[in-house]
Amino acid sequence: MTTPDFETLANDIKLWAAELGFSQVGITDTDLTEHEPTLADWLAKGYHGDMEYMARHGMMRARPHELLPGTLRVISVRMNYLPEQAAIAHVLSNPQLGYISRYALGRDYHKLMRQRLKKLSDRIEQAAAELMARPFVDSAPILERPLAKNAGLGWVGKHSLLINHQQGSFFFLGELLINLPLPMDAPLTEEGCGKCVACITACPTGAIVEPYVVDARRCISYLTIEQDGPIPLELRPLMGNRIYGCDDCQLICPWNKFTKASQEPDFAARDNLHAPELLALFDWDEDYFLKQTEGSPIRRIGHRRWLRNIAVALGNAPVSPSIILALEQKRQQEGVDDMVLEHIEWALEQQMIGLAKVGRKTERLIRAVDKGMPSHARFTELK
Repeated sequence: MTTPDFETLANDIKLWAAELGFSQVGITDTDLTEHEPTLADWLAKGYHGDMEYMARHGMMRARPHELLPGTLRVISVRMNYLPEQAAIAHVLSNPQLGYISRYALGRDYHKLMRQRLKKLSDRIEQAAAELMARPFVDSAPILERPLAKNAGLGWVGKHSLLINHQQGSFFFLGELLINLPLPMDAPLTEEGCGKCVACITACPTGAIVEPYVVDARRCISYLTIEQDGPIPLELRPLMGNRIYGCDDCQLICPWNKFTKASQEPDFAARDNLHAPELLALFDWDEDYFLKQTEGSPIRRIGHRRWLRNIAVALGNAPVSPSIILALEQKRQQEGVDDMVLEHIEWALEQQMIGLAKVGRKTERLIRAVDKGMPSHARFTELK
């Protein structure tokens, strides 16, 4: 093929990608050399936690050409995922409900985007028979955000996520590695965070340890999804009612006021996950959990982590006889995993501590009434 044909092909690829439902597409090369020292330092500090595969793959994450020998270009795509009526504030502000990261409310994006990228690859192959291509959607060691930045899709924010001027950060990323020398898109020369540190101060657990650097070991998304063992005691009270992932650093970001709802039907929120009651979720047995999360990214954490996460949220909820009863019943069930049991006992302890505080406040109020205190003085007694 001649160079002008590649220019035409690059334009066609963007049209085909739009037809397949991708929100934006850009083309870049594989050079991520400048990111290798940062990656090495992040790994050396242990910020990857128990995600040992990150250390095992090492610098391969910054060398896409090693994943597919002969790779010359990376086609980087993004797809908006925020559903209509996301109800974010409604759920987060109600401790009786379980908050699930909004990306996980619909169908698992991995398969959907990978299938779309495969279709895009097939279209390209019709125009260029010599094509070698391989799609990736969180399925290989690859630094997708720097690649997307180089392809002009946005800039990496201080929370380490990609931000787009028109869409904020509520989107998925995917890559198609190819062996064709397509013309490349220009990266953004300026990032839009400026002096803003809202995401850093808003993180419930202080996981953004410095601008652009996240210690996964403190991140609620890591704790509720990736980590298989007990959640550190000091972090449990900070998790609130977040039972699968966390969106706080995105919610506070000023750029997300430009976010547009996804029109992809598969990303529509499921009724059973949109604003679910914690006690109802805690009652799911393993078979029911698997049935209710079929086709959802939530399924991969398994039932034991699911119960662990909900137990923490129940421990953080206001004192409730219903919660105490549910925790006691679950604790007495046969076959409850030891790790889950430890979190249930912690949650019961938190409920009992709260119950004792309520009791002390009630006693003070009774004494205040007996003393004939005016209403404003009674309020002071309850503080």
